Amino acid sequence: MSHIKIIETSDGSQSLYHESLNETYHSTHGAVTESQHVFIKHGLEFLVNSGKEHIRILEVGFGTGLNALLTLGFTNIAGGISIDYTTLEPYPLTQAIIDQLKYHEQLADQVSQNDFLNLHNANWGERQQLTSQFAFTKHQTTLQSFRPSDSYDLIYYDAFAPSKQSEMWELSLLKQLKQNFNDGAVLVTYCARGQFKRDLATIEMSVETLPGPPGKKEMVRGIFNK
Repeated sequence: MSHIKIIETSDGSQSLYHESLNETYHSTHGAVTESQHVFIKHGLEFLVNSGKEHIRILEVGFGTGLNALLTLGFTNIAGGISIDYTTLEPYPLTQAIIDQLKYHEQLADQVSQNDFLNLHNANWGERQQLTSQFAFTKHQTTLQSFRPSDSYDLIYYDAFAPSKQSEMWELSLLKQLKQNFNDGAVLVTYCARGQFKRDLATIEMSVETLPGPPGKKEMVRGIFNK
């Protein structure tokens, strides 16, 4: 992956720059800050605060593993909840890149380096109980090819931007995804593009436009009610 470079973002946390796409994996205004705001605060915490104790998560775009790590960290410090986490990544990082990522240093009050490495070293396609509150399964596949046997309460939609990977934001893909939504399922994403919000409404999600993380005016949360 010589086309992948490690960069430092404004909050001191690392991200990656994909030279072929001319795109970063996270906001340059802060990788941890963005993931914490979009996926944890407005996704996971939102469901927990609604009274949900067992949450099945599907992540589209494992990438650096930051969202999974923050979710694991949340369960490490918040009692009374359990997470069953499934993530998709067709193009996993090389071990050389993984070894240089140091998110655990910034998140030392929540996770360890072993927590981070356990996510990346987990066998593909095998469900693993990483802690008493956190089960983890990763699949080396695209969303288009994924055929889940489970249904989900929370979707972290963290694909590359529509301008870089337009096929990941098509209505047909959302319709496919909808088949595995539980009642009350929540989808969160950094993308607030108008067409995407209209497509979420088309698949019967109520759409909220929320304040975005630093450097981004808005983000989106969709809620599905059967």
